[in-house]
Parts: sequence; C-alpha cells; structure tokens
Amino acid sequence: MSQAPDPIEAHVRRLWRHRGVEPAAPRRGPRRRLALDDVLDAAVAVADADGLAGLSTRAVAGRLGLTAMGLYPYVGTKEQLLALMEDHASALPSWDDPGPGLVDDLAAWAERLFDLYRHHPWLAELAWSEAPGGPHQQDWLERLLGILERRRTPPAARAAVVTALYAVVRATAQTDAAYGRAAASGVAAAWLERARATRRVVGDLADRYPRSHALGQHAPHDWRDAPRASVRHVVEVLCHGLGTAGAPRA
Repeated sequence: MSQAPDPIEAHVRRLWRHRGVEPAAPRRGPRRRLALDDVLDAAVAVADADGLAGLSTRAVAGRLGLTAMGLYPYVGTKEQLLALMEDHASALPSWDDPGPGLVDDLAAWAERLFDLYRHHPWLAELAWSEAPGGPHQQDWLERLLGILERRRTPPAARAAVVTALYAVVRATAQTDAAYGRAAASGVAAAWLERARATRRVVGDLADRYPRSHALGQHAPHDWRDAPRASVRHVVEVLCHGLGTAGAPRA
C-alpha cells in the first residue's frame, strides 16, 4: 500500500508546481476534474469581492460546484489555501529596467507592488511573518535585490532597505484600501466636514500646531492619491539615506 504524502511537502509541491517540481501523487479517490489554477482563480475572486472576512472553503467550493470537503484534495487546509492564493495572486508583472537612477528603479518596483495590493487588497491584510515563500513572492524579492546590486548599494544596507520598502508599500496599500472604503461609505465626507468644523471652531489651530499645519502633502490635489504618492517619496528618502546615486555597474 502506498504511503500518503506528507501534507507539508504536498503543500510545498503545490506552491512550486510551475517551477519544475512534481506535485504529490494523489491519494486514492475520485479523479480530480479541476486544475489547481482554476481553483485558485475562484478563491482569489471570492477574496477580491468579499475580502478575507468573506473567504471560506465553502464559498470557494460553491463557485466550483464542489463541497467544502471536496476542496481539500486540491488545496489542503484553509491556511494552505490562503498561502496558495497569496502566491498565485502575486505574479510579477513585466516592466523594463533600469531607469535613470536608483530612485526610479526602486520606485518602479515599489509602485508595481502597491498596484498589486490595490488590485487585491486582501493581500496586504495577510501577516508578512507568515508569507508562504512561493515562487512568485521570491520573484519580487529577487527583482528588488537585483536592483540594489546593479545600483551598487552598500551590501550591509540591503536587508534594511528590503524590510523598509515592503513595510511601507503594505502600510500605504492598507491606507489606500481604507480610503476607498471611507469614500464609498460616506465616512470620508463626514471626516472632511468635521475637519472644516474644527478649523472654524478652533480659529488659531495653525498657530497652536504650526509644524503640522505647514506639513506638505504628497498629493495636494486629491487626498485619495496620497498613499501611492507617498511610496515614491519614501523611496527618495531611502535613497538619500543610502548616500549613493545608484550608478549602474559597468
């Protein structure tokens, strides 16, 4: 009798199935009629529409004409489903490098990651400490490290740059999603009206808090554009701190 595959190894094989890794041999039972990519497309569609709060194995299975138990042979546990979804949705887009300098290359990377989170807002809600480490996520990291290497950034600083960029992009993407929800629900309009009322009632607000009042905005024309605009500004600050113009390696 053949031994059932180790569930963790089977999960890793699913993650890397398109990179030359053979999936685990299926256990005895009904023949699977769906491709794993189709299952993950359905799961991502549920999360895109309803967020992580609306994601369940039952909801995904229902889109596919399966029972919740019928989903297990394809994806494993719900935690493993989330990890597969996270990597599946994180396919690296194509763009040209290098730009004129380090700022442009890093900003291009960061802005594309931001756009990925904007397209799939639930990605920014998943714990970074529990990232599945699948091939698509490795592609993002390798692309970033390639930029830092090509632009001759100090090797000792690269880990900190990686941490800072990922943290900033995730945080700004979460803010962007919150702005979208606030605008749709009417919360934003109430907040703006409260801000106007505060300025009327507290007439010397600018004198009390001069530094806050003088703080420049990243996106002065529309507050909803501020999160994405912040990404490039943070990249510029990071590059200034690196003290390098990022000349490409000869």
